Amino acid sequence: MISLDPFFNPRSIALVGAAHTEIKLGGVVLKNLLKFRGEVFPVNPKYNELMEIKAYPVIKALPHSVDLAVVMRPAPEVPAILRELKGRAKCVIIVSSGFAEAGETGLQEEVKRTGREIGVRIIGPNCMGIYDPYKRLDTFFLSYERLKRPKRGNVAVVSQSGGVMTALFSAIRAANIGISKAVGYGNAVDVDESDLYDYLSGDSRTDVVVSYIESVADGRKFIARAKALSERKPLIVLKAGKGGSGQEAAFSHTGRLAGRYEVFRSILKEFGLREANDFEELIDATKALSHQGVPRFPSPPLGNGGAARRVLIITNGGGSGVLAADECMRQGLEVTEVRKDKKEGLRQVFPVFFSINNPVDLTAQVTDEDYKRVLDELRDDYDGFLIIALPNIPGITEDLAGLAKSFRESTRKPMVFHVTEGGISARLTVLLEKARIPVYSSPEGAVRGLKALLR
Repeated sequence: MISLDPFFNPRSIALVGAAHTEIKLGGVVLKNLLKFRGEVFPVNPKYNELMEIKAYPVIKALPHSVDLAVVMRPAPEVPAILRELKGRAKCVIIVSSGFAEAGETGLQEEVKRTGREIGVRIIGPNCMGIYDPYKRLDTFFLSYERLKRPKRGNVAVVSQSGGVMTALFSAIRAANIGISKAVGYGNAVDVDESDLYDYLSGDSRTDVVVSYIESVADGRKFIARAKALSERKPLIVLKAGKGGSGQEAAFSHTGRLAGRYEVFRSILKEFGLREANDFEELIDATKALSHQGVPRFPSPPLGNGGAARRVLIITNGGGSGVLAADECMRQGLEVTEVRKDKKEGLRQVFPVFFSINNPVDLTAQVTDEDYKRVLDELRDDYDGFLIIALPNIPGITEDLAGLAKSFRESTRKPMVFHVTEGGISARLTVLLEKARIPVYSSPEGAVRGLKALLR
């Protein structure tokens, strides 16, 4: 089996269907590929030069073979183009649509058969391809003006849908997460999500893998590769096509059978694989795992029933604490009561109007040191900590970030923050996330992030 490495580490790329203007998708991809540090060979019989680099009329005119070919020609032309690429490319990305998703299953089967005959690996057709900010490799047919790319980071995105990929990019940027690699694989005529899991499990820049799936063609292969990946680094799956109409939509999108969602979900649960219930939960969990990874709990875990899930909520706004506690209940996390002896000890040092329950409400008269005092007193009684800071009061300063960092480094336990807009929120958020403590804009989001860390 040919390695997937030429997809991600090419030294040379041919773009079949390159265009002279960004009005055409072939021009957008060519402009994006010009950032790539290796050789780029545009193929178009109408031009001797495209975007100030030499163009070639046909594939056989290329000066030498390439590691990667990107094909952007109409679907009926693709099988012949693949045959021309025999011995001239190791891997191929077929961006073109018009295959099984459009009812042309025979044409897609011909592409699959031809790829095997000529000995190349194929991503696509009907796909976005690859984005790797470290290698400056970008085969997306969307300009940077139309789709802002996330910064470099440690999250890999594997998406069957290009549209969902773009939504993920926007959400990832908003959550201040960075990308290691992103792959939109479309109809998966050859390379599928399972192959990509296998590759990413050994990728040193990837710590978390996010996977949007509409359908799985080979269930046994999927489970084996997903389980192997999740044993090395977190994998979070978001499955579409959960109902009858969703399954029909998934088939019309990629031409692969979606299958019964209930079966898919039960299999994920049986093998201990992470599933996000919706897009919002996916992003919240990804942010937490990107910042803190999977914690190493003491053995046995502190939580009841052999699971680490006891949460302490510390807030300076009672309503926000209640919302967080409600979400903990929905997520299966335990907001256990503060031990009686610890409660009495804290009452001796705090004003009578501080509520020493769980949530611990330190009111608007809180100071940074009050948060620290509660954390230090209760550090051994809980598995994870949710800190709510409404920062438009004078008692909360940027020093809170340093106190939180020291606590987390000493305990190695999961910690997340909910910080509202106002006051010093922007600077406090920057300092916390620099210390690898994720900050959320809502109490519910913070709980969902903490759940991912406590799983």
